[in-house]
Amino acid sequence: MAHLLHIDTSLRTDGSVSREVSGAYAQAWRAARPDGRYTYRDLAVEPLPHIDAAALATREADGDRPLERRLVEEVKSADTVLLGVPMYNYGVPSSLKAWLDWVLVPELFADQETGEGVLTGTRVVVVTARGGSYAPGTPRHSFDFQEPYLRAVFGVLGVAPEFVHAELTLAGVVPHLAQFKELAAASREDAHRLVRELAVT
Repeated sequence: MAHLLHIDTSLRTDGSVSREVSGAYAQAWRAARPDGRYTYRDLAVEPLPHIDAAALATREADGDRPLERRLVEEVKSADTVLLGVPMYNYGVPSSLKAWLDWVLVPELFADQETGEGVLTGTRVVVVTARGGSYAPGTPRHSFDFQEPYLRAVFGVLGVAPEFVHAELTLAGVVPHLAQFKELAAASREDAHRLVRELAVT
């Protein structure tokens, strides 16, 4: 049975572009797979604890880690992992970093020689929302620590994420970005189109 694990991370529950676009993907995915399984986790509404010294000691001692086991099993059971990720300070929300710290465990690491691992074949779709533009050729392309970081992290797991970017989301709010309102609208429209296409393939 197909299984979609959908994770949102935006602090905004209203007016969030990453929630809007990732939600459009989930809606299209579920419509195409009415018998599929859907798991939703909202890391902003119900944040995970950051790994502390006690959790690290338990992990190193191979002790009982029920939260880690539950999160890892969610990932392992999913055919597709969908992440809604706004850009905060050029990177990912701390709530997503906390989730990654729980699920990046050796049993999920891909073999360094073959690139194969437990998650080989899992699809990871990352929907981002960015206040400005960080596309290649733009002045702030080098400020994008969001996509490169997530590519590297999931690469360790033997997975190549697919990215859908909605850019210039602050064009209607920040005065010096107002000139880009039409580009912002086009980027948002393109993001919706792309997630609908990806969701049914």
